[in-house]
Amino acid sequence: MSIGHTLLGLLESGPRHGYDLKRTFDEKFGHDRPLHYGQVYSTMSRLLKNGLVEVDGIESGGGPERKRYAITEAGITDVGTWLAQPEKPEPYLQSTLYTKVVLALLTGRSAEALLDAQRAEHLRLMRILTDRKRKGDLADQLICDHALFHLEADLRWLELTAARLDRLAAEVRA
Repeated sequence: MSIGHTLLGLLESGPRHGYDLKRTFDEKFGHDRPLHYGQVYSTMSRLLKNGLVEVDGIESGGGPERKRYAITEAGITDVGTWLAQPEKPEPYLQSTLYTKVVLALLTGRSAEALLDAQRAEHLRLMRILTDRKRKGDLADQLICDHALFHLEADLRWLELTAARLDRLAAEVRA
């Protein structure tokens, strides 16, 4: 996820302080990975330097001064360009799991046991995500669906690989 673009998008609704940006980001996108304050302020500093935001005001109260940031026209254009670009699909052509299966076969370890353990781990995580999806709001349901679909694809690969282990073993040991 592009944190800079996400913060710019949040600023399109109006100027905000760094604290407000962090809070909104965490509510909307950071369920599993909340932003650190330092990350917000370093990102805002970079966006300011690049002319994508400007300081809209500085408030001083009982604590440190708080800058209020506003998106610039260049920032709006940048977010629009980013949103219009499709994300590159991740083909997982260098899978750690595949590497482990091949190494298990090459070293005489049980690739079947490795696949069984991985299947159990995937199913465990799927149960957790399914429960979270059931209890969550629509945003949480959608993010859980995304993860579940990827895990289902992994499970299909695990089954296919298990069915082809003898052939794979012959090829990697040749």
